[in-house]
Amino acid sequence: MLEHLDWTLKSWDELSLDEFYAISAERIAVFVVEQDCPYQDFDGKDQVSHHFWASNSQGEVLAYLRIVNPGVSYEEVSIGRVLTSNSARGTGLGIALMQKGVEASLKLYGEVDIKISAQQYLIKYYEKFGFVAVGEGYLEDDIPHIAMIRKTKG
Repeated sequence: MLEHLDWTLKSWDELSLDEFYAISAERIAVFVVEQDCPYQDFDGKDQVSHHFWASNSQGEVLAYLRIVNPGVSYEEVSIGRVLTSNSARGTGLGIALMQKGVEASLKLYGEVDIKISAQQYLIKYYEKFGFVAVGEGYLEDDIPHIAMIRKTKG
């Protein structure tokens, strides 16, 4: 599956309506429907973010994350809305997504720290990419989360 994917990185201004529709549909399918978590997905951050995703030859979004500019969510660059579609789970696509997402963040912003708000059950997953839990856990949309940082600079 991984060898037949198109990887795309675009700023808000570069996104087509069809691309944003496909991304939004998958975000809602995973975060609202699958996780049974009604929340406000359109939070005003998409317009100040880069969008990174993998799609198949039919244009279906199989994995996605957004890279939020520094100073918007946190002082640091942030990665969020990380997802792998139900049909692509267990293929290694999520690992490739995070590896490439971190690389894209560093390419866009240089050697910067990256901060995420991770669902607590995914701590070990994010540790594989150099993220370390910081602070106390908290509830976000009634789901246990914890802040994690990947230190790049001294």
